[in-house]
Amino acid sequence: MPVHAFVFPGQGSQSVGMGRDLAAAFAPAREVFQEVDEVLRQKLSKLMFEGPAEDLTLTENTQPALMAMSLAVLRVLQTEGGFTLRQKAVVVAGHSLGEYSALAAAGGFTVAGAARLLKLRGQAMQLAVPAGEGAMAALIGCEMALAREICAEAAPVPASEAQDGETQGRTVATTEVIEPANDNGGGQVVISGARGAVERAVEIARTKGVRRAMLLPVSAPFHCALMTPAADAMAEALEATPPAPPVVPLIANVSAAKVTDPAQIRDFLIRQVTTTVRWRECVDTMIALGVDSFVELGAGKVLSGLIRRIAPDTATAAAGTPAEIEAVLKHL
Repeated sequence: MPVHAFVFPGQGSQSVGMGRDLAAAFAPAREVFQEVDEVLRQKLSKLMFEGPAEDLTLTENTQPALMAMSLAVLRVLQTEGGFTLRQKAVVVAGHSLGEYSALAAAGGFTVAGAARLLKLRGQAMQLAVPAGEGAMAALIGCEMALAREICAEAAPVPASEAQDGETQGRTVATTEVIEPANDNGGGQVVISGARGAVERAVEIARTKGVRRAMLLPVSAPFHCALMTPAADAMAEALEATPPAPPVVPLIANVSAAKVTDPAQIRDFLIRQVTTTVRWRECVDTMIALGVDSFVELGAGKVLSGLIRRIAPDTATAAAGTPAEIEAVLKHL
């Protein structure tokens, strides 16, 4: 019998139209979307189904929308298949905001609680750094050790760029924040930090044999120290809405290890805002725990693609449309 992990996608998986066919076909999906709309007091489902894309990609909308999509898929699978998550999955994991979806799926948060937390998380992350001051870049064909080396080389500000470089006749060395944000596996690392440092890193990467280095069209530099104000906001929010014990362990982005203790989960969710998403290691951990089948619930198939590159011998399945629901039910 296959040993399944349920995994939940993060930002970048969204697209206009997601969930529309699911809502048309299944009442349980409609119920999830309606619940999120009501708790957020906005027509988020209409934005998901119809756009416009520029509004859907606003971080404060993207994060609860992707969670709603994932939980709608899970609700349909459970209703149609007549099973509980605990009967089918030995662990859950999510990429960045997907951890909230994973926890809601496993009973760590209610759908309403996760929606409120993710709306706030998106707003706090957007406000943490003034527009234009941060950036992220993808390094393709690059492992973590090289990414760290590139970040270290890019962090110092060249003297010509330093704003207050001269003090009493001497040049004062300054650095800018730049850190690995996502270790996605398969030679894909995302870096994040001050725009100047990230732009320098892209140029440096091209001299070090990185196959492709490109700035990403994101609105803020996620998962780096510049997000500290957002981490502080989440600490306060998670004090008011603490997680409950999940029915199966979460494989946490921060530790790449399984966790069930609510206090530790809360700590990891706060730290996750400013630290690297260790997705490659999370997948390795799940395989070490016996997982040989990964089921991606929600929009797109980004995680399935990453998992195939990390662990090509494992099975993957993704559910986000009525046709995919039917196929995944057979897989399970």
